[in-house]
Amino acid sequence: MRRFVASIVIVLAAMGSPALAVGHAVRKAPITRIERCDALQRQLDHAIIQHARAKRTTQARALRKKAEKFCAGKSQAQGIRTYATALKMLGVKPIDE
Repeated sequence: MRRFVASIVIVLAAMGSPALAVGHAVRKAPITRIERCDALQRQLDHAIIQHARAKRTTQARALRKKAEKFCAGKSQAQGIRTYATALKMLGVKPIDE
């Protein structure tokens, strides 16, 4: 009987170990600047459609073109800042991934 109880305890302990490992937070891979540029561009495109009648929509579109050029080149950080500025002009909070 003692062996049976001991074997059950061992089996339950072994089953609990993977369950504990699953409970840990899984870290995502860091997002690259290019991926961030793409995400902000999609958000800005959606915001421009939603706020088409806003006063600053034309300015936001001009900033979008600048940001797109920055992100296509080697100035992704500048492009991200430009996208964020354009979104703020429309009253939209830039997504933070």
